[in-house]
Amino acid sequence: MAEIKKSWYKEMSVYQIWPRSFYDGNGDGIGDIKGVMEKLDYIKSLGVDAIWFSPLYKSPQHDYGYDIADYKSINPEYGTLEEFKELLDAAHAKGLKVIMDLVINHTSDEHQWFIESKKSKDNPYHDYYFWRKGKKPNGKKPPNNWLSTFTGPGWEYDENLDEWYLHLFCKEQPDLNMDNPKVREEIKDIIRFWLDMGVDGFREDVITFISKKEGLPNGFPIPAACGMEHYKCGPNLDKYLGEFREVTDQYDCMTVGEAPMMTPKLALRFIKEGAGQKLNMMFNFQHMEADCFMIGWIHTPFNLRKLKRVYNNWQTKLYGIAWNANYIENHDQPRIISRYGNEKYRVESGKMLATMYICQSGTPFIYQGQEIGMTSIRLPEIDMYKDVQAKDTYKLFRKLGFSHKFTMKTAMYASRDNARTPVQWTGGKNAGFTTADEPWFYINQNYTEVNVEAAEKDENSILNYYRKLLKFRKENEICIYGDFKLHYKNSRKLFVYERNYEGKRMLVINSFVEQPVCFSAPAGFDLSKGKLVLSNYEVADNTLNSFMTKPYETRVYLFE
Repeated sequence: MAEIKKSWYKEMSVYQIWPRSFYDGNGDGIGDIKGVMEKLDYIKSLGVDAIWFSPLYKSPQHDYGYDIADYKSINPEYGTLEEFKELLDAAHAKGLKVIMDLVINHTSDEHQWFIESKKSKDNPYHDYYFWRKGKKPNGKKPPNNWLSTFTGPGWEYDENLDEWYLHLFCKEQPDLNMDNPKVREEIKDIIRFWLDMGVDGFREDVITFISKKEGLPNGFPIPAACGMEHYKCGPNLDKYLGEFREVTDQYDCMTVGEAPMMTPKLALRFIKEGAGQKLNMMFNFQHMEADCFMIGWIHTPFNLRKLKRVYNNWQTKLYGIAWNANYIENHDQPRIISRYGNEKYRVESGKMLATMYICQSGTPFIYQGQEIGMTSIRLPEIDMYKDVQAKDTYKLFRKLGFSHKFTMKTAMYASRDNARTPVQWTGGKNAGFTTADEPWFYINQNYTEVNVEAAEKDENSILNYYRKLLKFRKENEICIYGDFKLHYKNSRKLFVYERNYEGKRMLVINSFVEQPVCFSAPAGFDLSKGKLVLSNYEVADNTLNSFMTKPYETRVYLFE
């Protein structure tokens, strides 16, 4: 068995806060720092060890914080820098680490650097971005055929300069030119600013996009993300990440990258432990593609075997040499119960999904509201949506000839807005999220049933199950450092795996269907000799080596 290097970031679990929808502390309808401060005890009670904040920085909010106008100040809607410092100290006093979002592929078009860059071609900030002349004869065509990942051209024309600037996301998010050493020094200064303040690490947004191929050549002509082969893990990515690592190595902090189109083999290039390691962990998207083809908007039936292949790949290929970052929900993904679970069996499937991923090797990340089993809102009309990606993709689908009805059905399933509704705290007005007359966004109408207050009173709630699950993980190193072996590989209904560590064994059984399934213990396991430590149903006889599963049943057996 591979020797596992222990570390605090491997043993922690992380709670992600998307600040706008977490909790409104000042009554203006928008979540804020005061709201987080009020809920610190709740966060601590979950058994997590860290908070990851989606961007809190000053931003015009075109992409809800991922368009940053000032990396060293807090968005006024959320509070002040002094309030953040107070929150940081309060979190640390409760034993909670704080992780910030580091968004350095692009800035807001309202960032001072970009405003300066637009003034003239010889402005010292002009080369902070990718400004290029358009194609001949009149320069009114983009410099190349790259497309934005949010649909549409990857370039925007500026009439004053008679030049185009690159934006791989929305036009309000111009890409930084990381090839410019001055830009990299600015990034290092930002990293030091937050780490000197006491922040414990960074989640690094689309970090594998920051290096573009010299000359920005045309991409292979595909209808989406054309040009990606020239900026996904670009030519200088290792060099630039190495420079940033030299800064973070001066602190006791952790880094987790976010990387679309990532595979275990490619991830090891960046997160393999030892000399040359660039990041501690890497978020990938492959396990979020079990009900779609690459992106959520190309919907396919849920495929458990596909999901198991992905998990098996990451669990076995990284074990002993790198570390997984495990999640099933975040601000970019619809609610998992509405995707891989079953809203009819919301509590049962919510507990099963939690067990399925938290009992694997890796640091678990839990998204706000996930712990109470929040579900997707499925807004019926496009003018109800806030997300720029949803609006742009709707336009693209309609342009490609898809009907409004079909496009809206897809949006209702796939939109990121499904995860961005306010957290449901109570069954009262506005789900207890705000005292304002209207919250900034729609609240899911199931808030009267699905809310923190009700979950606290129910010992069998999803919330209390998460607490038990995280406590079990913290108290049992096998759940953190054990290896992974998949069973029932070809089953379309059961996800079963074992873990082994220092003479102990653990068997994790998950049913992904409503119908009863005949389960038989894998060879070498005798359930009568194990201890049933977690389950989402009362089990009359936990010693039977064969049984019929209940809807979305999960069990964890520990053998010591």
